[in-house]
Amino acid sequence: MSDLENPILEVRDLSVDFKVRGGLFRAVDNVNFSIQAGETFGLVGESGSGKTTIGRAIVRINETSSGDILFKGRKINGKIPRELDREVVQKIQMIFQDPMASLNERAKIDYIVSEGLYAVQGFKGEAERLSMVRKTLLEVGLLPEFASRFPHEFSGGQRQRIGIARALVMSPELIVADEPISALDVSIRAQVLNLLSSLRQTKGLSLMFIAHDLSVVRFITDRIAVIRLGRIVELGRTEDLFQKPLHPYTRALLSAVPYPDPKREKGRKSKPYDPSCHDYSVHSPAWTEALPSHFVLGNSAEIEDWTRS
Repeated sequence: MSDLENPILEVRDLSVDFKVRGGLFRAVDNVNFSIQAGETFGLVGESGSGKTTIGRAIVRINETSSGDILFKGRKINGKIPRELDREVVQKIQMIFQDPMASLNERAKIDYIVSEGLYAVQGFKGEAERLSMVRKTLLEVGLLPEFASRFPHEFSGGQRQRIGIARALVMSPELIVADEPISALDVSIRAQVLNLLSSLRQTKGLSLMFIAHDLSVVRFITDRIAVIRLGRIVELGRTEDLFQKPLHPYTRALLSAVPYPDPKREKGRKSKPYDPSCHDYSVHSPAWTEALPSHFVLGNSAEIEDWTRS
């Protein structure tokens, strides 16, 4: 992992609101984290927790209400210069959750993979563009001749590889992967995870991996942030978080992870999270480094209890 003082991406006090009937709904509330160069950072939470909203805000799909998103030290949310916007389009790419819905059914794979190149004029001529597409398809495990086909001619795993190729052809520095394996068969998930891990190492990429399954992110991430109802409740190194989870919500998520051993799975008991376990009537929760490089949201009394247990 790179120097923690030089992140490729910083999210500072980020909030995102959506207009709803009767006012505003806060989907992301005062979120802070950073991603280091070459790191795979996991963002984990249940459906509706705000993790996808954060990813879409980073790639400038969702507007932010307050806070800053910095890419290599420069603010990229809100109004930014056209040159910086062009750089963000190229250097930060997103892999979407549904590989079918994110691909244009009327376009051939050649155009789908090249769409970003067309947007930033990222090639000098047609021969170079075709070469870039063929090379990228090979890198994700697809044959170059697939470029002349349509998305419906491929399996779910192959479509997700096309989505990865579309991001990879832009030579990005950071990829936001929004639950890239949740729509795939179990037998295909490991292949896509191995592909992403291999590409990160060979390309020197930074990866933000969004998921709802802690067992998946353990395989691929260096650090994990756990988010609930728009707020990050715990953040730490992957193995530290698995060996000693602090926040009750994190413990509840881990208790729901199934075991591959049938005997052990039979005796497993999940621990549902009860928000009423917190008493913030006197002392409000604060973002605290409870253990070295291990942060948690809570007041001093409960954090002391969590670290002892």
